[in-house]
Amino acid sequence: MKVDAAVLYGVGEPYKIEEIELDAPREREVLVELTASGLCHSDDHLVTGDVPLPGPMVAGHEGAGVVVDVGSQVTRVKQGDHVILHPVPSCGQCRWCVTGRANLCDLGAFALTGYAPDGTYRRHLKGEDIGAFCQLGTFSPYTTVSETQVVAIDADVPLEVAALIGCGVTTGVGAATKVGRVQPGDVVVVIGVGGVGTSAVQGARIAGASTIVAVEPGEYRRRRAAEFGATHSAASVEDATGLVRDLTHGVMADVVLITVGVMHGELLGQALALTSKGGRCVITSVAPLAETTAAVSLFDFAMSNKRLLGHVYGEANPQDDFRRLVDLYRSGALRLDEMITQEFTLAQINEGFAAMHAGTTVRGAIRYR
Repeated sequence: MKVDAAVLYGVGEPYKIEEIELDAPREREVLVELTASGLCHSDDHLVTGDVPLPGPMVAGHEGAGVVVDVGSQVTRVKQGDHVILHPVPSCGQCRWCVTGRANLCDLGAFALTGYAPDGTYRRHLKGEDIGAFCQLGTFSPYTTVSETQVVAIDADVPLEVAALIGCGVTTGVGAATKVGRVQPGDVVVVIGVGGVGTSAVQGARIAGASTIVAVEPGEYRRRRAAEFGATHSAASVEDATGLVRDLTHGVMADVVLITVGVMHGELLGQALALTSKGGRCVITSVAPLAETTAAVSLFDFAMSNKRLLGHVYGEANPQDDFRRLVDLYRSGALRLDEMITQEFTLAQINEGFAAMHAGTTVRGAIRYR
């Protein structure tokens, strides 16, 4: 079928709307008509070159919609199901999946290649194969994906809201609850409160943190963070260090979550300085692939018994965690409607990312229907 898609041709270039040819689903694939796609900073890393761009690609990896066709061997979902897409496959068979670590599924190695694990493509432009980011390509109203990358949800959940669970919400909440293991009464610092950081604030609140400090240079996002659970805010890490020192009488934060748009090495030492003895510092942000150094006091790190934790996708198991997050949304504990600051058409995708960079959105979204 012919569909419009936002195609990224190269580093530093804007997205261009093109008509592409989308294949029908193969044996274990499904065709999804999307309702919405979130605008996640991970897609922007392709534009800036922080993450390698292997060639022309349909980006987008945070979406939800309705299954309109299924391959002959699909067993996980059926036609008409409402589904959330997720960027990390869960094959259910590799070492990581069978030990409860689906976020590390071996099939995730193909996320940045643009092609399926068997080396084939489902999208074509002007007679040539074209890739899809994380094999999803949600910057198009229709997408053909593996059944290992969809999770069915109840039909009463608004799909434009469910789309955010596909990546940013799951990553941020998981950073706080599963990786940082925030406990009731903890002091938590969240550095960067865009979509993922705001979700981390909510995760810390849901986990029972008594003090949540949002660190964000933009006044708009700092103010909005309070609506999602932040008890205090600071415009810089330097300002936050003094604030946290005062709030904790010098003990510092039990958990520090780094959720900035782009991670750089100098931030790590600052974040660890915010972390208490025996505390946990969690790296959620993507750093440029070529950046390999960080400034850290190894003496303080070791002698203060601090822990540095990295993770992919909030250590999520989508088949189970999506259900939990949907239930938290239904209960009112997880606020998702309020996160969608502005909706854009597919043709406005470059405006949407400009708003993200300007800090005028918590989460922007492409709305298809």
